[in-house]
Amino acid sequence: MKNLFFAILTVLSLAASAQQGVFQPGDYKDGIYDKENAVNRRFIPYTHLREGDVTWEKRVWRDVDMREKINQPLYYPVDYDNITSRMSMFQVLAKYILQGQVIAFNDEQFQIPLELSAIRDKLKKCDSADQTSYTPEGEEVVVKIFQCDSLSILRQIRTFRLKEDWFFDKQKSVLEVRIIGMGVFTYDDEKEALREQFWVYFPSIRPFFAKHEVFNTKNDSERRTFEDIFWKRQFASTITKETNVYGRNINEYSRGIDALLESDRIKMDIFRWEHDLWHF
Repeated sequence: MKNLFFAILTVLSLAASAQQGVFQPGDYKDGIYDKENAVNRRFIPYTHLREGDVTWEKRVWRDVDMREKINQPLYYPVDYDNITSRMSMFQVLAKYILQGQVIAFNDEQFQIPLELSAIRDKLKKCDSADQTSYTPEGEEVVVKIFQCDSLSILRQIRTFRLKEDWFFDKQKSVLEVRIIGMGVFTYDDEKEALREQFWVYFPSIRPFFAKHEVFNTKNDSERRTFEDIFWKRQFASTITKETNVYGRNINEYSRGIDALLESDRIKMDIFRWEHDLWHF
């Protein structure tokens, strides 16, 4: 009787061991561990700022060109990657705008919000094409077919424009910068100029940027989020405007290399102001 009991126990133990070695649905994953860091990340909130603590402030506008090599992780993938679930910065914006969690504006002062229908029209490009068919009697029938390409605007995006404020906080004795708004611009091949699409209030998209990773060319296990990229200023940009009495952009009074030198001058002016502040 004891031998029979031990035999049954041995068989059950072997069956359980064999069962543990069999992969069940849900056990298959593309990787060696579950990525939970980026999904559970939270953005760093801004500290409270009093008007009396700001002793100096300068507003600038800068363009983040997606053709720059350092900015390409923000632009790619052009199409949604179902395998790695990677998304470009514009796809993240479009996702939460269409879900109604982020409001898109028609102006950089955030006064004219766009309806979701208007956003969908901007994000989708529809073209008509003639399709020819024949009846049983041999008569030719031409029918117009409308085809819409979802997120086709992504292939035309060239620039993201940042509106940001540089200021000195005397309470903390530091020079800081905060991005106020982000504008999406596409390139018009016919007019050879940038075309403004919409603006978003940057603090409203920070919680969502903090949950999406950016591709790291050096280390796959150390991927920062879109929020990290802007918080740590790990992008290339060119200043296109500073606050001035005429309200002009740089390209309205400078061209070519002169415009680049003017952009560098504005950047160096901010640097010199902070340097001179602590120079004794």
